[in-house]
Amino acid sequence: MRTNRFLGVAVLFWLAMTANAQQWTPKQAPLMTKFAKDVDPENVLPEYPRPQMVRKEWKNLNGLWQFQPGTWEREPYPKGKLSRNILVPFAVESALSGVQETTHERLWYRREFTVPKDWDGQRILMHFGAVDYEAVVFINDRPVGKHEGGYDPFSFDITDHLKEGTQTVTVKVWDPTTREGFPRGKQALNQIDIMYTPVTGIWQTVWLEPVAKDRIVDFEMVPDIDNSQLNLSVETSGGRFLTYTAEVRDGDKVIATVDSKPMKPTAISIKNQKLWSPDSPFLYDMTITLKDGDKVVDVVDTYFGMRKISVEQEGEFQKLYLNNEFVFQMGPLDQGYWPDGLYTAPTDEALRYDLEVTKELGFNMTRKHIKVEPKRWYYWADKLGLLVWQDMPSSSSYTHAAPEPNKEAFTRELMRMVDNLKNVPSIVMWVIFNESQGQHDTEHYSALVKGLDPSRVVNEASGGTNHGAADVADVHSYPQPAYAQSPYQVTVCGEYGGIGYQMDEHIWNPDDLKEYITINTEAEYLSMYDDFADMLVQFKTNQGLSAAVYTEITDVEIELNGIMTYDRVLKVEPEKIARINKKIIEKTDHVYSLVPTAKEQNIDWQYTFEKPANNWTETDFLASSWKTGRAGFGSKGTPGAINGTTWESDGIWLRRTFELGDLSKIDLDDIRLSIHHDDECVVYINGVKAAELDGFTSNYVNNPISDEAKKALVSNGTNTIAIHCKQNIGGQYIDAGLSIATGNKAIAEKTLESLK
Repeated sequence: MRTNRFLGVAVLFWLAMTANAQQWTPKQAPLMTKFAKDVDPENVLPEYPRPQMVRKEWKNLNGLWQFQPGTWEREPYPKGKLSRNILVPFAVESALSGVQETTHERLWYRREFTVPKDWDGQRILMHFGAVDYEAVVFINDRPVGKHEGGYDPFSFDITDHLKEGTQTVTVKVWDPTTREGFPRGKQALNQIDIMYTPVTGIWQTVWLEPVAKDRIVDFEMVPDIDNSQLNLSVETSGGRFLTYTAEVRDGDKVIATVDSKPMKPTAISIKNQKLWSPDSPFLYDMTITLKDGDKVVDVVDTYFGMRKISVEQEGEFQKLYLNNEFVFQMGPLDQGYWPDGLYTAPTDEALRYDLEVTKELGFNMTRKHIKVEPKRWYYWADKLGLLVWQDMPSSSSYTHAAPEPNKEAFTRELMRMVDNLKNVPSIVMWVIFNESQGQHDTEHYSALVKGLDPSRVVNEASGGTNHGAADVADVHSYPQPAYAQSPYQVTVCGEYGGIGYQMDEHIWNPDDLKEYITINTEAEYLSMYDDFADMLVQFKTNQGLSAAVYTEITDVEIELNGIMTYDRVLKVEPEKIARINKKIIEKTDHVYSLVPTAKEQNIDWQYTFEKPANNWTETDFLASSWKTGRAGFGSKGTPGAINGTTWESDGIWLRRTFELGDLSKIDLDDIRLSIHHDDECVVYINGVKAAELDGFTSNYVNNPISDEAKKALVSNGTNTIAIHCKQNIGGQYIDAGLSIATGNKAIAEKTLESLK
């Protein structure tokens, strides 16, 4: 009889759960990831949401909530049950929310919950990982607080608003997206080019936590590898006589224990320290126990990594150093968008997957592009070993008639981002602005962020206007990479690439595509990626480049330049990309001028804007009617140009002669074409085609020349180089010479000496 009663209760429970689950059905996005099927409405993102400040007791409030669109700012507070359902924490525009509607600026959320009885006597905090944009929170129909900022975690002490039995939480949301100049990243109400579906409402985990009145509020951990110590500062609420004990562990072994007082900076000695790096992402565990006399009032678990990021002088260049050594940072642009969840990954496995693939592709860094992720994303970056460049979400991103940035909101949310993520070992760089999007008061913000966090590198404007106010000069260049120039800043290429490679069954919108350059096969993709890699190796070796960011790790909506599709299918074999990335990070390629360009000295060419006779590339061609002009040839404002002669027509033909010494003393395979072209061009040496180059460059690059051209070079004699360059769109420029490139610096110098 007892067994039958138990079975009956179980069946009723199952029916209740099934009925609840049936209230949620995911919508169908144009693409869905393989992770979408694993979303369980009864167990949504169940992982502990704050891995660097863990308490044992907590309760997840993700799952099915009531929901209804709002109407206007002062609409009456809705009583009773709301009209519809939504799966939290997926934004209302996402398929996984079960709503998938993009027209709501105002929303209401509501759900019931209970507080465990064994939490009696403690303060109850309600945490929100992030809500975009403004959230007003009510407990049992009474307001407890308001938060503004779409990327910030926040919490309210709801203890005094609780009652016996079942509780109700209501959240009122307002999100103007583009209209008020608030930080919003890539969100847009009308998607154009590289702007995407907006995200409104709750998009990170909501959870409860019981805490003592006297408790740990926050702490800061700053590693100091030069002195083998961790600098710890603990902030608490409550009594004057509080003390804490910090216990550091290497696995199960306790390696350090210190006793101290809150708000007192404390140095913890880490003997025989194990450094954190992408090759060895070792993390120490630490438990901080807060006491009032002999009574334990709070315990939190955390972790940290011993690592150092710095800017160091190396020869004539400033370089990015990791743990006191130069490490070239190579990573993809990571926008953190999902076709089914938008800002929210379907599962923790999905969140981890992107980072695992990034590692598998041989990258040692990733740039989190104008978005702030949930804390668990950074946890996986820490665990897996990826350096992170963290962007501040921009206020004005490529939308028509965008309002002026809200400076107060930008300042507030920038400071919160730095404070919120200050303990993350993997973050090594703060990026304040992207491509001049809403860029303002650059010097002020650079000083502000350096003051808030002197332990990390600050990039004032990736691809934007460089005021020389921070640590990094950052240039963007598509499709080929380029290098910035600054005598007192680290130089990086913050974006390049954008190779468009379509997989027909994995396209968000086949009628609207955005690509920088399009190829059709994996072989073409790898060839172009490898060509760009060779340029990066040369920029690193010769121009002091410290890092590069490839666009991008995944397709995003109409952008098809990912290494993965938007639904996370790899377009190329990862080990092939990994081999190329290894070359970028580890190889050197010293380049020395053999036949100078305008970059090295003043050079005159013969040129014409009129199409010449067919034999114009030959050595015996008579160009007496051509004009003579100083290199380079181009229009004002073309990036990287050294303008000696104005060229503004649709095409230009150029010729010059040069002398070479004894070529038998050098390896002809080391000869490169040093060229800056905008746009496409064909280069001939002694009448033989040496190179045919598409697109454009933003600076001088070194390309291989054909085997036939190598054989055509005249030793100990006069040679002729001839170029035809076309103007298609935008700027225009052409200049070229020859160079010697080799991984062995001594050989290159000896070779050049023998040719004098």
